[in-house]
Amino acid sequence: MLVVQVAGHDFELDPVVIENALADVDPEPIKEHYVVSAGRRYPPKQVLAEATGLDRADFTTHQARSILRRLGFGVHRRSNSRPIADVPATRSGPHGGAEAAALQPYQGRWIAQDGLEVLFDADSPEAVLHWLRRHGLRARVWRVPGAPVEVGSSFSTP
Repeated sequence: MLVVQVAGHDFELDPVVIENALADVDPEPIKEHYVVSAGRRYPPKQVLAEATGLDRADFTTHQARSILRRLGFGVHRRSNSRPIADVPATRSGPHGGAEAAALQPYQGRWIAQDGLEVLFDADSPEAVLHWLRRHGLRARVWRVPGAPVEVGSSFSTP
């Protein structure tokens, strides 16, 4: 448990409090910084606002990042994040298999993908499209196969 003071208020936070606060919250688009919680990327200010109930104007991104880092969350900068193309190639396929390796956490999920970046994931294509519309974004929407047997098409040979 970490006791932090934000905007003149004391809060007792731990990773479970943060994860519970985000359980039913869709991540907003990442501008520069992000925090990884339960395999999803969230803006740090969104995370701290959800966990504390404070208005985002009450604290800085730097404060949010610092608190979340002290709680053990991965805190990253988009420009310094490891793009899919930089994941070590271990097999054949697009980008030497790096894209497939990076998409493994999304198996069986619908995703919005822009270039090599996964913007959002959900259980249904409607949820992904709703998120994209709400944030005024465009991206490729598709379902990451859940099992090897789902890969390919009816034109593929066994």
